Amino acid sequence: MSEFWPTQIKVAKNRQALTVTFNDDVAYQLSAEMLRVLSPSAEVQGHGPGQKLTVPGKRNVAIVSVQPTGNYAIRIGFDDGHDTGIFTWTYLRELGARGDELFAGYERDLADKGMSRDVSAKPR
Repeated sequence: MSEFWPTQIKVAKNRQALTVTFNDDVAYQLSAEMLRVLSPSAEVQGHGPGQKLTVPGKRNVAIVSVQPTGNYAIRIGFDDGHDTGIFTWTYLRELGARGDELFAGYERDLADKGMSRDVSAKPR
């Protein structure tokens, strides 16, 4: 079990962000777009090494549901129908601490593949 766990999880009124406050009073605001494109689901991460997918066109995705999964995670549903990612407390904490770096890597992947955050373009 993680040494950190959320004491509060709140979806923004516009549904574009999730704020997670942990038991050490550290809080992170995580954009819906980042949560969607870095989802821990097999749909995004693949089923093995080298199978991770780059998901384009999610700049305006919104959070439609947050459901507890045991006492270790949440399942987040998005308005594009994606709802299979199980976000553990450890992963949410990592996204908070390293989100800028991870999202920058996602943006590089988009550029390398000729994709956009706004429009789903075919890969080169």
